[in-house]
Amino acid sequence: MPGSAAQRERTEDLFEEAAGRPASQRARNILLVLHDLELGGGERIAIRLANQWAALGRRVTLLCGSRHGQLAPLLSGAVELVECDPPIVRGRGSRKRLGQATAAFLSRRRVDLLFLPGNYLWPILPGLAHLPESDRPGVVAQIGTPLYRHGRGRLAQLEYNFRTRRRLRQVEAAVSLSSSMTRDADKVLGRKITRCLPLPALEDQASAPRPCPKAGKLIVAAGRLVAEKGFDVALRAFARLNDPKARLAILGEGPDRVRLEALAVELGIGDQVVLPGYVSDIGPWLKRARCFLLSSFYEGYAAVVIEALAAGRQVVATNCTPAAYELLDRPERGVVAPIGDVAALAEGLRQVMAGSPPDPTRIAACVSGYRIGPIAEAYLDLFDTVHLGRGRSA
Repeated sequence: MPGSAAQRERTEDLFEEAAGRPASQRARNILLVLHDLELGGGERIAIRLANQWAALGRRVTLLCGSRHGQLAPLLSGAVELVECDPPIVRGRGSRKRLGQATAAFLSRRRVDLLFLPGNYLWPILPGLAHLPESDRPGVVAQIGTPLYRHGRGRLAQLEYNFRTRRRLRQVEAAVSLSSSMTRDADKVLGRKITRCLPLPALEDQASAPRPCPKAGKLIVAAGRLVAEKGFDVALRAFARLNDPKARLAILGEGPDRVRLEALAVELGIGDQVVLPGYVSDIGPWLKRARCFLLSSFYEGYAAVVIEALAAGRQVVATNCTPAAYELLDRPERGVVAPIGDVAALAEGLRQVMAGSPPDPTRIAACVSGYRIGPIAEAYLDLFDTVHLGRGRSA
């Protein structure tokens, strides 16, 4: 399990392997592709990795369809940002055009390694198919969200598996975020090219987590205000607590704001719920919180669960992410409920809120293996291996 002693030992081994490799065998020029710099957990992690790789001496270029978005200030000046000309904004067919733009960029500039940080970007791969071998770098794709999705029917899943195998046939290696995702990738792709690396959700240096406020009854949730995040389920579960002293803060922005505000009033909890909008740092809210609530119908390896545990806060979550059953496997860390089950989510909140807060240091210790430094090194080791392999086969 990511975060275990074995995982940390393996990450340290990868660090040593990469450090001992001569410069001529390293992927010195790394290209990442993002559609834009709008809010998103995957995009935020990709930017942090890019910054870390640049700080370690690699030449890192970020190619964006559009350079606009709230995440732009997070990008280090050591990372070269290239915007497509003309810009490509999200919309119908935009990822196909982004793939064509990526191919055009690669035909102009020599790159050792192309990294695609997440499933959303896989549709650009067909655009690279006609590149001459001399222009084509090694390609590593991240599997950021599970390949088997809740609510997807059998036929739809078979079609998805076939499409995924075709798209990723050009990929030399893939990165998953959990052992279960690796097993699924091996099955879907039909070849064992996937390496499991923990999600680098945490900074290397972190202050000790604070104890929960003695009289605190604040529950924090976070994410885009869209249907798949299940905030309507969160509101209904919170209403079932029937605790006038409890408060729920939903951090984020999105098209469902008005609907959620109206639902809170309808449920009679309008004065107990706040929607403060997007916040750049969830840390101050977690310091004030009793627990974190994740009500989504579907998530990747939810970084926010790691962040909440690192802050020493228990988590009540639906079983929407591998992080739920891998990290919330002990009662002191939180409770997992079935997806969309209002009653079970409410009961989970009731259990956590009624109990005494556990030692926050013990909770934080379970995610010590999710710090960016050694994980960024492990990524570079994989990139170097792919680059060296292409050189030997040329």
